[in-house]
Amino acid sequence: MTTAVASRTHGWSWLRPAVAAGTLAFLVWRLGTGPFLDGVRAVDGGALAAASALAALTTVCCAWRWRLVARGFGVDLPLGTAVAAYYRSLFLNLTLPGGVLGDVHRGVRHGLRAVIWERGAGQVVQIVLTVAVLLALPSPVHATMPLIALALLVAATGVVIVARVRVPRGVWLPVALASALVVAGHAATFLIAAHTVGVTAPASRMVPLALIVLLGAALPNVGGWGPREGVTAWAFAASGLGAASGVATAVAYGVMVFAASLPGAAFLLARRGVADV
Repeated sequence: MTTAVASRTHGWSWLRPAVAAGTLAFLVWRLGTGPFLDGVRAVDGGALAAASALAALTTVCCAWRWRLVARGFGVDLPLGTAVAAYYRSLFLNLTLPGGVLGDVHRGVRHGLRAVIWERGAGQVVQIVLTVAVLLALPSPVHATMPLIALALLVAATGVVIVARVRVPRGVWLPVALASALVVAGHAATFLIAAHTVGVTAPASRMVPLALIVLLGAALPNVGGWGPREGVTAWAFAASGLGAASGVATAVAYGVMVFAASLPGAAFLLARRGVADV
């Protein structure tokens, strides 16, 4: 039994890099390297500054959400400690294979249960907001949204019901508010990336695409790369904006997000320096 479990685990460990590499290889085969290079070249100081400011806001909101959930489990987590740990987590997620090792690192040091529920709460709010926007605004999936909305909302409701047993009721409103601000910050960063590469579509057309991409980015990936570019290429092509523009936007977004996570490297080095003293 142990051998079988280990074999399955080893097989799943290859899923993320295989999916990411396969997606990127397919896009290069169909579109060439031009959109990827365009995305990197388009990023300028203004875009990086905006992404860093938005990342600071979303990271504080995430840390606040985590602190609220941890308190519900009886763990006292100072906000400053939570912010530093969350920045470290973001940086590790974007630089290590798997895309989740930063969260594992955070959970091992401060309690895995609170981290799991904190991330789960954020996902539920993101799903609800995405469904609401996709029902209200035109998008490539607008025609099928009623059925998708029903399925996703049923699943999200189930998670909320279970979570209410685990987390005190009074915590959920501020957690939902923090999560909504996080989603808004990520979507705004994506819109800035699109503008940076020259996409001029109005916000009413771009916001649904941003939320679709953010959901797609949760698919097996390596540091966020792979499915994000594939979903963006499909969404842009289906919306008449061009797959190449989608890839360039996704690449610019990836560069901006990575640059905005660099304070996490500083926090990581600072903690290691303290441990070495």
